[in-house]
Amino acid sequence: MRYLLLLSAFALPACVGAGTNMPAAPGTMAAADFEVPSSPSEYVAMAGASDLYEIESSRLALQRSTDAQVQQFARRMIDHHTETTNAVMEAARSAGLNPPAPQLMPMQREMMDTLRSRDAASFDGAYLSQQRRAHQMALALHSGFAERGQ
Repeated sequence: MRYLLLLSAFALPACVGAGTNMPAAPGTMAAADFEVPSSPSEYVAMAGASDLYEIESSRLALQRSTDAQVQQFARRMIDHHTETTNAVMEAARSAGLNPPAPQLMPMQREMMDTLRSRDAASFDGAYLSQQRRAHQMALALHSGFAERGQ
């Protein structure tokens, strides 16, 4: 399980997205405001869902956005979150877990539906707003599990 704690520390920089030019969001979530999973398998599932949302929403941004900076950000999110998914899965297997493939949680499916329903004029704002929220949640997940997980 030590591997998962080390991984949570590794995953934090990808979630805050150093060099992504994303503005800080007001009211950033704290780990205390987030339901932190207690078991490593729950953590792995939630981390995988978080990464999958980032990847899927960013793929949609590549298709729908016409803003070069948004597209560059989306490519970076796909790359970073693919790396962290691979690292989480590797660490989970090294810790003796058999992690299933990541799946979106209901809230993330709703967020994707919202993005799909946006017209071209409102897509970028909705995408970037969701990215801020998703990154706040991911930061709370990783830091909370690093502090209080098994």
